[in-house]
Amino acid sequence: MKYACIKAIATYLPPTVEHNSSLGDERFIDKLGINSRHIAAPDQSSGDLAYESARNLFEHHSVDKQSIDFILLCTQHPDYQMPTTACQLQARLDLPQSIGALDYNLGCSGYVYGLALAKGLIESGLASNVLLLTSSIYNKYINVGDRAIRPLFGDGATASLIAAVESDHAMLDAFVFGTDGARFDSIYIPVGGSRMMPRDYPEQLEHDEAGNVHSNYEVHMDGMAVTYFTFRTVPRLVEEILSKAGLERAEIDHYIFHQANRFVMNHVQKKCRLEGRPFYNDIETLGNTVGCTVPFGIEKVLRERPSAELKRVMLCGFGVGLSWCGCLADLSNLR
Repeated sequence: MKYACIKAIATYLPPTVEHNSSLGDERFIDKLGINSRHIAAPDQSSGDLAYESARNLFEHHSVDKQSIDFILLCTQHPDYQMPTTACQLQARLDLPQSIGALDYNLGCSGYVYGLALAKGLIESGLASNVLLLTSSIYNKYINVGDRAIRPLFGDGATASLIAAVESDHAMLDAFVFGTDGARFDSIYIPVGGSRMMPRDYPEQLEHDEAGNVHSNYEVHMDGMAVTYFTFRTVPRLVEEILSKAGLERAEIDHYIFHQANRFVMNHVQKKCRLEGRPFYNDIETLGNTVGCTVPFGIEKVLRERPSAELKRVMLCGFGVGLSWCGCLADLSNLR
């Protein structure tokens, strides 16, 4: 039987690097565990970053462009309000006109949601080779004077080939989803959508008690609320995935979770009772790349372990929405 699996992953990081030591309190930076992040150039769009990651996938993994029959692009900052950025990428990448293409707007849980969408397309027979793209360009929407949020986020993009393979078991399985839209404003940009259009709401700068600056056109985040959400939600998510798969913690080959910051990840590992387990926690030179953190993590883990050892990998994303999603992935077919 044919099942969907992750066959290849490629990434792209913009060349400009911003060092957090230039932004403020060294103690705060040490707590985050983020020393530097890549920042998109002023003339780079979310689509540009996604395009570069896709080119890397095609070139470095010998992926045949003509085999792609669907594009999924996860981004919260499309190139235009309309049309869909994925449609533009079909032309820019010179892919067949017979493919489907769509954007979906999700943040930190977006990659795992994308795997679920690709699985549905492939295992229902609607597609055979899905190009799953993630692109994060948050720094265009964070004020340089916001020293509480600016040091957290990095820009980047990833491209994954999700393909149909013959197998005796599901390669992407035990999906668990969750949504708490009542707390949408824990991480959001107030102005820019159809509820608060720019022409009706002029940009206004705000200063908080700590001297941080942001406008109503930029990212607002209640860091404490998001942290509490993470500590409440992720342990339950881990338990639900294990229960759905009928597995114990020790039977998982690696845990690759969304990377918020080192402080949060250290506590998540403890709260999920994963001390001593293979647990990805590496954010020092990337920062929080939102929907890109999980595929960046997969790529880094593959540098240290052969894919043959990664038959049961737990992938979890959680954040903007508020939303969360997790699954088990057999990565043994990754090249």
